[in-house]
Parts: sequence; C-alpha cells; structure tokens
Amino acid sequence: MPLTPEQIAEIEAQRANPRPTLRAVSEGMEAHLYKAHEVLDHGFIRVIDYMGDDAAICQAARVSYGKGTKSVQNDEGLIRYLMRHWHSTPFEMCEIKLHVKLPVFVARQWIRHRTANVNEYSARYSILDREFYIPAPDQLAAQSVVNNQGRGVALEGEEAVRVLEILKSDSNRAYDNYEAMISDEGQAGLARELARMNLPMNIYTQWYWKVDLHNLFHFLRLRADSHAQYEIRVYADAICKVVADWVPAAYGAFEDYRMGGANLSGKAMDCIRRMLKGEEVTQENSGMSAGEWREFQAELEG
Repeated sequence: MPLTPEQIAEIEAQRANPRPTLRAVSEGMEAHLYKAHEVLDHGFIRVIDYMGDDAAICQAARVSYGKGTKSVQNDEGLIRYLMRHWHSTPFEMCEIKLHVKLPVFVARQWIRHRTANVNEYSARYSILDREFYIPAPDQLAAQSVVNNQGRGVALEGEEAVRVLEILKSDSNRAYDNYEAMISDEGQAGLARELARMNLPMNIYTQWYWKVDLHNLFHFLRLRADSHAQYEIRVYADAICKVVADWVPAAYGAFEDYRMGGANLSGKAMDCIRRMLKGEEVTQENSGMSAGEWREFQAELEG
C-alpha cells in the first residue's frame, strides 16, 4: 500500500482545514495538494508545498511588482524567450516540495542531482516496512548489447519466472533476518543503524525533496528522457504532469526547447548547412566519430 493509514489520516486532516491566503496561487497546483500519485508497485509522489507560478517567473525577469499591464500572451512570450536563451535565474523563483516514496536504488540515482534540499526517512531511528519493488514481468530485461548501463530485450518464459522468484525470496529472506536481528525478545537486539545494512536495494524509503523550478527542469530533462532507467523515469513522468498544471507556460517552453529540442555540436551544425546546400554528407566526411554520427542521424530522423 503506497500510503499508510497514518499518512492518509494526516492528509485528510489537512484537506479538511483549508486556509485563505494572500500569496499568489496556481489553481492547477492547488488541485494536486494533498493527493498522492502512485508510482511503481508501492511508491508515490505528492506535493507538500509550492511557491510561485508563471507570473512569478515574469515578475522576476522584469524586476517589477505585480502583474502590471502585461498580457498573458506577453508573459508566455517572455517565458519562451527566457527558456530559449538559457536565462535560468527567473525560473529559480518558483519552488516545489515533494513527498516521495521510492526504492533505495532509485533514490541513489535521484540524489546525484545535488541541487535540492532532502530529508530522508531514517532507518537509524525507525523500522523500515516490508515493502520491496518487484518489477512487472515486462520490465525484466537482459543486458543491452549497445549500452553498458541499459537493458535490452525482455526476459521470457522460465527465465523470467525464475528471476522474479529470486527477487521475491531474497527480499523476504533479508527482511526476515532484519526483523530477527533487531528483535529484543530474549536478546539485546542489534542496533537498527547496523541491522539496516542487510536490507536489499529494492526496499522502499521516503523523503521530502524541495527544489527550484530551474533545477527541477534539469532533473526532468535527464530523468524523463526515453533513455533514462524506467524505474526513475516513471517518477519523472509523474512529476511532469504536476509541473504542467503548476506552471503551464514554463512547462510548455521546457517541453518545446528542452525535451523536444536538440543540442547540436558545431560539427553537426556544419553538416546541416552542407546538407541544405545539397552536399552529400557521410560519417566519413562529417568529422564525427561513429557514435556521434549515429546520434546525429537519430536526431535528424526523429
């Protein structure tokens, strides 16, 4: 179960006690407050708090007060200009705080984005729940033959069944031993901070993660990409839906220029100019390595 009964009760209590505010609010984001969006088999993301909206980005860019006489169309044009020219500071005026429940191995990838404030559930003080990420059968795949850090074709038949059984049995056996070590019935019991070392990487942890919009966009550009690992990508996809409701103009510009755009090298631009002139360009006369040329071709073909 993604949310515990205690967490559900806390959310319901908060939802039942709304308060008026004088600060700017995003109606799209307000709809996400106190809602948990389920991810994977036991995980979720939920918005705890946020600051700012599309207007706050424009306000910071203009160094003005209030909305003034600028139209929505002007605001959207300004946001697209800022995104197009990599002016990041105005986007830092917006922040979001998320409560995330995720497998430990996903958290280890996630924490590499060192531009956020994080407070994680502590297994030194508390006992972790018996909840493990077990992949769906269609996510069990062999090692990729072209990417050393990716997966290839899906496992099938008896091999897939065998792998799933190993994952389930190893997870439960490790947790059984964890419980046995920390138990104080008839023994002193091992300290929780030591017993946790025996738990597998697919056990779930939780944290609060607070980040500004500029750095969130950087996270999403990498982790919502089709090449990102599936288990972190589904979290990024869930966050994308929230951000699209929170700051629709900014997210639209991000989707267009960052997710839908391409970052081309000088050699790639030179090849495009030559192609437009009718010149035949090949990998051999492009000045690119085989890998660069393959990626360049993929961008051109979409």
